[in-house]
Amino acid sequence: MNGFLSSATGILLVATTAFSLIALYALPGLLARCAFRPYRVWRGQQIGSLMLGGFVHANLLHLAVNMWCLWMFGPPLERQIGTPAFALLYGLALVGSHLPTLFKERGNPEYASVGASGAISAVVFAFIVYYPQAELFLLFIPIPIQAWIFGFLYLAYSYYAGRDRSRRINHDAHFWGAVIGLVFVAVADPGAWARLL
Repeated sequence: MNGFLSSATGILLVATTAFSLIALYALPGLLARCAFRPYRVWRGQQIGSLMLGGFVHANLLHLAVNMWCLWMFGPPLERQIGTPAFALLYGLALVGSHLPTLFKERGNPEYASVGASGAISAVVFAFIVYYPQAELFLLFIPIPIQAWIFGFLYLAYSYYAGRDRSRRINHDAHFWGAVIGLVFVAVADPGAWARLL
């Protein structure tokens, strides 16, 4: 357990959980201050929300799902690619997965989103490149499914959920995070794609 807590995955999981719980229950104003708001970012305000938005979550379920995915996919991926590469992937995806939304919603003063979903999606899809046949047990599916099937279902859900723009979850970031995860592995370790194909 000590090894996990000193890993990049462990540090991110603990920091995100703590920060999110504080924002949800102790300092609710923190949630609004950290939320990613493209309209304000374009006007030079809340630029840090491109990253800080990934450390707060809309509700307890949103936090639990993201942290469960990080706990499940993060450690094996971090061991595979190393801690510096894992931290770089997470940081690039945390910011990069928001960039399309930054342009798409730049004129919408009402739009705001929170959550680490883009970075988590990058971790999940980088994991899939290395372990496509890994069997996963999910709470809502009584049989194990392979990682690549989980990835497909994850993106299908993100597309469907992304049509509801009333919630504070940026489902577009799921897709772009997945792209970042796949491209990151292609650049950092082209042999992984060669073995996959």
